Amino acid sequence: MTRDYDVVVERDTEGFYVASVPSLHGCHTQARSLDELMERIQEVIELCLEEQDPPSGVLEFVGVQRIRIAS
Repeated sequence: MTRDYDVVVERDTEGFYVASVPSLHGCHTQARSLDELMERIQEVIELCLEEQDPPSGVLEFVGVQRIRIAS
């Protein structure tokens, strides 16, 4: 059986790519390149699934919104 997981990818101030999986608590990693990041996040997802049960409810990814707040 296969499952799809949404991965959020960001880039930090030092140029590292950071990936997280919102539906799996604590599932995140970082890497210097996107290719390396995708390999690492797949490994991390597999490890997270070994340690915790898959999410019971399925969330549909809608999108990401950016909100600017004056500081």
